[in-house]
Amino acid sequence: MKQITFLLLAIATLTAAVAFTGRASRYTDQEVAPIFVTEIPRGYREWRLVSVAHEEGNLNDIRAILGNDEAIKAYREGKLPFPEGTVIARIAWRHVPSEENNKVFGRAQSFVPGESPPWYLQFMVKDSKKYAATGGWGYAQFDKDGKPAPESDMKKCFPCHQAIKDRDFVFTRYAP
Repeated sequence: MKQITFLLLAIATLTAAVAFTGRASRYTDQEVAPIFVTEIPRGYREWRLVSVAHEEGNLNDIRAILGNDEAIKAYREGKLPFPEGTVIARIAWRHVPSEENNKVFGRAQSFVPGESPPWYLQFMVKDSKKYAATGGWGYAQFDKDGKPAPESDMKKCFPCHQAIKDRDFVFTRYAP
C-alpha cells in the first residue's frame, strides 16, 4: 500500500511539475516576443499607394506610404480599427534638387528621391494578439542595406503613435 501511495504521489508531483513548466515557458515566450517586426514583408513594392509625405527638420525626406490589400480596403471603406493582417509601409528617401528638371524650369523647384536604395523602410503590422502591448501593431524600420533598426529604436514608435490612438495609431490618412 505504501508503494502505491508513493507511486501516486510521485506521478502527481511529476504531472504538476510538467504543467507548471509548460505555463512558465509560455509566459516567458510572451514576454520575450519582440514588439517589433524583424523581416521586410515580401512583395511590399507591389502594394498600392496610400499617400505621399514630406518631412522636414532632422529627417528632411520624401516618402511613399503603401498598403497591402487589407490596408487599402480598410482605408477605402474608412474602417477603423484596421483589420488583422493590415500592413502599412513607408519608403523614405532623402530628397535632392533635380538639376536636370530645374534647368528646364529655370529655377530651383524640383526635388526627387536621392540615393538609391531608399534611405530607410518602415512598416506597421496589425496583429492584435502578437502585438497587444503596442496597441495591436508591430513596428519595424530597416536601413538602406535592409538591416533592422535596433530594438531600442523600435521602442520609441508606440509612445509616439499613442497620440493618435483614435485613428488606430496610424498617422497617414488615405489620399484617394
